[in-house]
Amino acid sequence: MNKILLSIAAVLAICFTACAQKKDKPNVSNTSSKTLVAYFSATGTTAKVARNIADITGGELFKIAPQSPYTEADLDWNNRQSRSSVEMDDAQSRPTLKATKTDIAGYDVVFIGYPIWWNLAPRIINTFIESHDLKGKTLIPFATSGGSSISNSVSELKKSYPSLNWKEGKLLNGMNNDAIQNWITNLNNQ
Repeated sequence: MNKILLSIAAVLAICFTACAQKKDKPNVSNTSSKTLVAYFSATGTTAKVARNIADITGGELFKIAPQSPYTEADLDWNNRQSRSSVEMDDAQSRPTLKATKTDIAGYDVVFIGYPIWWNLAPRIINTFIESHDLKGKTLIPFATSGGSSISNSVSELKKSYPSLNWKEGKLLNGMNNDAIQNWITNLNNQ
């Protein structure tokens, strides 16, 4: 009888330990944690990836949109006078948001997506971060790019907002749903 009680106690201890460990790390691969997928997309590429992440996680989509939409001329990175070039040349630039997410407190995990501009996150991402209370949330950056990696942009976000809980970011160019699912599953093991 004592052996049975000891076995049951051991099993319960293991279960409680596992539950406590899961509580420390929000599960981003299902709806046990409330997930927000916030993204800025100038051409639609990042929006497509954001929709895939939302589908996989069961998260809610939120489009980070500027008050004044970017035109094709605004996005001309070859023109040093274009809106995007001027914003990226000024580290203090904060494009005005069309809207903020008013009920952000209910989310545990926030994916933040963006295209890479000048090896950084566009300045509107800074506007989004500074316009919302993200303390205590798990922040997961993801990006699309024509040629840059995500490393520098994530490094700069971590440096600019060191009090926030950042996970490693991922460049998701051309990744199919299975590859995105694997990445999200691996986030739970970090």
